[in-house]
Amino acid sequence: MAPAAVLVGPPGAGKTTVGKAVAELLGVPFADTDHLIAQRAGKPIPEIFFDDGEQTFRALERETIAEALTSFDGVLALGGGAILDSDTREALHPHTIVFLSVELPDAVKRVGLGAGRPLLSVNPRATLKYLMEERRPLYTSVATHTVHTDGRPPEEIATELAGLLKVG
Repeated sequence: MAPAAVLVGPPGAGKTTVGKAVAELLGVPFADTDHLIAQRAGKPIPEIFFDDGEQTFRALERETIAEALTSFDGVLALGGGAILDSDTREALHPHTIVFLSVELPDAVKRVGLGAGRPLLSVNPRATLKYLMEERRPLYTSVATHTVHTDGRPPEEIATELAGLLKVG
């Protein structure tokens, strides 16, 4: 068992919104690893960061993703920083990975400026810009497909992605 597709990208790329729409088009389930991590920890992601630290969150994230890659057969959305972990990047290699690319202006519009996002709590615009620049090469390195999301409605992106996955 393996996911139909794994979505990666920065905050604001549309991983959850597009992922749900793609899953519906393909007739498969959808899961967001951030939601799975919060369920596993018994508390929301911001509380994990603040109570237990980013290192604990990243360990939970790595375990949750490794498990989902072998037990989930739908569309799986990863948190924006999941690709920072080399073990996670390695585990992604045999899978169909879609990098949802977004530029800073669209990401800021979609994310807002940090509400509920621990890494964006201080100077959110500058932090988001830095995170996007730092992570882009990692997203690209794991991607089977790259889909640009700027200025596009989620339904259009989902339709394109569903077409890629049916062909791919």
